[in-house]
Amino acid sequence: MAERVVIDGPIVTGGGVTAGIDFGLKLAAILRGESEGRRIQLELEYSPQPPFDTGSPAAAGPELVASVQKRYAPFAVARREATLRAKARLEA
Repeated sequence: MAERVVIDGPIVTGGGVTAGIDFGLKLAAILRGESEGRRIQLELEYSPQPPFDTGSPAAAGPELVASVQKRYAPFAVARREATLRAKARLEA
């Protein structure tokens, strides 16, 4: 699922930096009505205009995605190793 804010019954989740703002606006609309969400957005003057259209793997394309994956591969390995160490400690 690639939505920035997902509502599944009573659970509302969001991912990404500006998706956190989207999440908050959506939650305000759920709790206080759409007009409140719109008011808050205006107060924040939140009108994102990203300079590039590469904010998702689908938009970025396979070449750019591969280069990012290559750049962060060592971090992914380190993260997995740290996770396995933490798991071992929790299971001990």
